[in-house]
Amino acid sequence: MVFGTFDMLHEGHLDFFRQARNLAPEPHLIVSVARDASAARTKGTKPRRTETERLALVQVCGLVDEAVLGDETGYIEHIHAARPDIIALGYDQSGEYVEHLENDLMRAGVSAKVMRLKAFRPETFKTSKLQIE
Repeated sequence: MVFGTFDMLHEGHLDFFRQARNLAPEPHLIVSVARDASAARTKGTKPRRTETERLALVQVCGLVDEAVLGDETGYIEHIHAARPDIIALGYDQSGEYVEHLENDLMRAGVSAKVMRLKAFRPETFKTSKLQIE
C-alpha cells in the first residue's frame, strides 16, 4: 500500500509504484489517494484536481491493482480495512502520520512492514516542479 495526492501521474510516481510492487513476490498494489482536505492540510495548498478526479487518474494506471480514497479524518481506518502486508513510503513523505505510523499500526492490530522507497530523479519528477495539464 502506498499513499499520495497524485494531482498528476509522472515518471516519479510510476517508479514509486514499480518499487512498491517489487517489494512482494505476488504484488497487489493498493494506492491510497489523499482526500482534498487532507492534501490541503499536508501540503499547505489545495490540490488542483478534485479527489474524485485524482482517484480516477490512479485507477486507470496499469501498475495499480486497487485505488481507494484515504480517510476524511485520520488515516488508520482505511489502512486497517485494507490490511496490507507492506506499506511503502515515498522518499519525501514526512509529517505527523509518518512519524507515528508504526505505533499507530501496532495499536490498530495491523502488522504491516513499513519501508521507505528511493527517489527517482526528484530534480525533474516532482509534481510541484511540473505543469499540470
